[in-house]
Amino acid sequence: MFETEPAAEEAFDRNADLPEDASVLIVDDDEPLRRRLGKAMEKRGFSVALAGGAREAITLANAAPPAFAVVDLRLDDGDGIQVVNAIHAKREDCRVVILTGYGNIATAVAAVKAGAIDYLSKPADADDVEKALLAPAGERPEPPENPMSADRVRWEHIQRVYELCDQNVSETARRLGMHRRTLQRILAKRAPR
Repeated sequence: MFETEPAAEEAFDRNADLPEDASVLIVDDDEPLRRRLGKAMEKRGFSVALAGGAREAITLANAAPPAFAVVDLRLDDGDGIQVVNAIHAKREDCRVVILTGYGNIATAVAAVKAGAIDYLSKPADADDVEKALLAPAGERPEPPENPMSADRVRWEHIQRVYELCDQNVSETARRLGMHRRTLQRILAKRAPR
C-alpha cells in the first residue's frame, strides 16, 4: 500500500498543471501508436478524442474544437497541416504539436507557419508530448531526455524516401545518391536506436 501512494500523488501533481479545458485530439493513422498515446494522455488527466485520418479529425474538430491537438504530419487521407488549419479555423487558441517520423526543416517551417507550437519526431513519448502541449506560451519545452541518434535519423530518412518511391530500391538509391547494394544492406538491417 505504501508504494501506491507516491504514484497517486504524482498523478495528482500532473493533473494540477492542466487547464480547465484539457481536451486533446490525437490524429495519427498508426492505430497502435494512436491508442497508446491516447491512453497515456488520459492517465495524465486529458480528455482524449482519437482520429485515424484527416477527414475524421476535421469532423471531430468542427463538432468539438479541442484545447490541444497532437497531429501526425503525414496521414493516409491527407496532410496534417490541413488538420491544423481546420482546428485553428474553429479554435485559434488550440495548442497543436505536430508528430512525424520523417522530420526535415521544410516540414518544420510549414508546421510552425500553420500554427503548431512544437514539432516532435517519432517515436515521441507521452512525456515529451505533454511537455510540449503545456509549455508556457512563447517558451520551448526542454529537449527530450533520449533524442534519436544521428544513425536513427539517417535510417528514418532513408525509410521515408524508400516509402515515397513505392519501395523501389533502384529509384530510392538514385534519389539518395548512393549505390543500390549499399542501400539494400541498410534496408536489410534493423533500425538503430
